[in-house]
Amino acid sequence: MPPVIQTVRFRSGSETLEGSLVRPERDGLCPGVIVIHEAFGLNENIRDVARRLADQGYVALAVDLFAGRNRALCMFRFFSGIVLNSLDHGGIHDLKAALTFLTAQPGVDSTRVGAIGFCMGGSFAIAWAAADNRLKVIAPYYAMNPRPLAAVARLCPVVGSYPENDFTRGSGEKLGVELDRYQIPHDIKIYSGAKHSFFNETGSRYDAAAAEDSWKRVLSFFEQHLG
Repeated sequence: MPPVIQTVRFRSGSETLEGSLVRPERDGLCPGVIVIHEAFGLNENIRDVARRLADQGYVALAVDLFAGRNRALCMFRFFSGIVLNSLDHGGIHDLKAALTFLTAQPGVDSTRVGAIGFCMGGSFAIAWAAADNRLKVIAPYYAMNPRPLAAVARLCPVVGSYPENDFTRGSGEKLGVELDRYQIPHDIKIYSGAKHSFFNETGSRYDAAAAEDSWKRVLSFFEQHLG
């Protein structure tokens, strides 16, 4: 049976956000995953990630952080937040609200929730996990680290995927060192020859081998920590 897909709305402070909620066709409690888009917004590629997670038994919520908002202004605020106030800006507040909504849904096990994010979304996932202990695992792709870097001492387990030919490579390498230091379970991999957005099969930088391998790692790591 195909997964059940619906458009949902939820409150974040005084605003209403939207998302695509995808449920697997199975009975009983399922783990939940928040899917966080990159700067392109909630597009078909990100919805497909949510569908693929549902195929594996997760209730996935792909959040639209730009819903009803000026995208350019959102981008300015979000990236300013990443640099100046990594752990407590508007994007983090929105994601906390999204997780509260997800864990209130029937059939979602609120004790088994995680997040996956790409570029901006991956950066959000790392910072958010350092500020919200409800998350049990995260999967950042080509992401930047929060400031201060010492905040990663509070992270849950991390499976991270980074391209060799990208400005985020150094972030991935530093994150691995810090997670070793704090003895946090992790699987950080730098993909030789890959470029930014290598997981997006609709884009010109798609790298099939890196995308396939990273997805297998994500599913294995999620099964270990959420399954």
